[in-house]
Amino acid sequence: MLLTGGLKSLLPHVLRRIIRCNRINISNTSGMAEGYKQANVVILHKSLADDFEKFCHANDGPLPLLYRSQPGDWKCPSLSSDSDIRTDCLQYRKYEHGACTGSLKSLKEYSEQLKDMVTFYLGCSFSFEKAVQKAGIPIRNIEQKCNVSMYKTSVPCYSISMFHCNLVVTMRPIPESKLGAAVLATSELKEAHGAPIHIGDPGLLGIQDLSKPDYGDPVHLHPGDIPVFWACGITGVEAIINCRAPLAFTHSPGCMFITDLKNDSVRSLGGVPQVHCISRDPLHFSIVSAEAAQKIKTLETLIGIDPGERGIAHLQRRGELLGACLAMSHARSVLITTGFPTHFSHQPPEENDGPPGALAVAAMLQALEKHVAIVTDQRAMDLNRKIIEEAVQLGILKKPIPLLSYQRESDDSALMFLCENGNPGRPRFDHLVAIERAGMAADGNYYNARKVNIKHLVDPIDELFLAAQTVPGITTTGVGDGGNELGMGKVKDAVKKHIKNGDVIACDVEADFTVVAGVSNWGGYAIACALHVLRCCEIHDRYLRRAVGFPRAPSDRLWLPALPSVTKEEKLLKTLVQLGVRSGKTASLEMEVDGLPFYNTHSLMIEKLL
Repeated sequence: MLLTGGLKSLLPHVLRRIIRCNRINISNTSGMAEGYKQANVVILHKSLADDFEKFCHANDGPLPLLYRSQPGDWKCPSLSSDSDIRTDCLQYRKYEHGACTGSLKSLKEYSEQLKDMVTFYLGCSFSFEKAVQKAGIPIRNIEQKCNVSMYKTSVPCYSISMFHCNLVVTMRPIPESKLGAAVLATSELKEAHGAPIHIGDPGLLGIQDLSKPDYGDPVHLHPGDIPVFWACGITGVEAIINCRAPLAFTHSPGCMFITDLKNDSVRSLGGVPQVHCISRDPLHFSIVSAEAAQKIKTLETLIGIDPGERGIAHLQRRGELLGACLAMSHARSVLITTGFPTHFSHQPPEENDGPPGALAVAAMLQALEKHVAIVTDQRAMDLNRKIIEEAVQLGILKKPIPLLSYQRESDDSALMFLCENGNPGRPRFDHLVAIERAGMAADGNYYNARKVNIKHLVDPIDELFLAAQTVPGITTTGVGDGGNELGMGKVKDAVKKHIKNGDVIACDVEADFTVVAGVSNWGGYAIACALHVLRCCEIHDRYLRRAVGFPRAPSDRLWLPALPSVTKEEKLLKTLVQLGVRSGKTASLEMEVDGLPFYNTHSLMIEKLL
């Protein structure tokens, strides 16, 4: 019997020979033959082979196909020179009609049945371990001398014929400071599952307890470690179980076939990936290409000019637009609020900064097939209903948006509004967005820029943002241009110091992300553009769909027409003028917003963002 210490440096053909002779006492092949590809193995009847191959191509994150044999061929010449699949895995499993009926050291006794069976060799994450270690990242399961942890998830794979199952993942604890390096090290190793499909809270994958893996061993996290999940080839085993084939074989989880092929990096067409934290409760990171991230930062710079010379540069925080849009990209249901009744002596008192930006965001979210609703003041319901109807007529929205109002009736009103039956474990919305929405100051009042209290015109929608801070899974964004808008509490100290009347008017209610723009509508346009950039990013798209299913073809990009345009925004502003909604700074009923002319100011900004 051989000792395991030097196995990582042995050549693959030597290791296969040792395994074939049953002269080794280990439970898995993690860390062996460093730098060489390892493979998951699925062996099934030839009548199922074509559909299983299609299933692999449809879910190439968990099932990257390295080689498909001919029926009855137990060699794989393109992967190894002298292999025999009947003997060259540490251990096998036998499945009959979907049930595991035995663990085997060899398949030789089934040689007759194997004549009508096809072997699939599928990429394995053990192959990327050397690259991860080379990047200075510890592999905890190797340190702890155990198998990697594998979990069934609630993520459905793309089904083909009788092959259907949920995704299986491996989990590796990675120090938070090394997350970017881990993603970078694995993203180019496409045949070893590529980049992670989730970083953060396992509950977001439907995994309830990391200490109880479905396959493999529990791996303990060190302080500061983040659970990182990669697609796993054991997904193929789950598909075999569900298809209930009369007879099938697989490797035993962790007991891979070791090939003669060295790992080769395949440069991703999607560019270099970056990791960004979008939530701390639950802990959730997202992945995006450096190119897409830079585009969004450029959008943020464009909207950051200060035409009103209010001093908003002091309020800006770099990267907030990217964080907000990544959070919205992951959200399923988004609630938007807008409405600043600054013209208290007019009817309606609303200004025209806010609604156009809110509708621009809503239009893009609709195109991305998110659930979206708007919440506003009870007294402004009819006005907002008319605005939404006109937006549909103008082609800005695909269909009307549900319009809601919020009133405080008890201490738990906000929780009841945000969550089913007030249960924080069942939120109705994943993300809240406020665009040019009057925000509550420290004294409980609401002020316009001139320090006039307009509390009598404002419903306490701030309470929804405060309650959201207590509900895991709801993130928030505030968009503003003066510091008195809902969500600007994150920068209230800067507002008090640098904005006129800031010591009184500063909003006290924080959002997770604060997008500061020269005009709040611009912030809405930038969010719409940024969401489009993210959806066109291959790296982000793969992460969103957990590397299962197919990327959207360019022809399927139905979200392109949802972008704001000069023509659409011009027509919408004319509609607002007709409805009596006035410019914020001047109260005029002209083609202007915040005292700035639509033509050659707002129209130019839209063109620049596009």
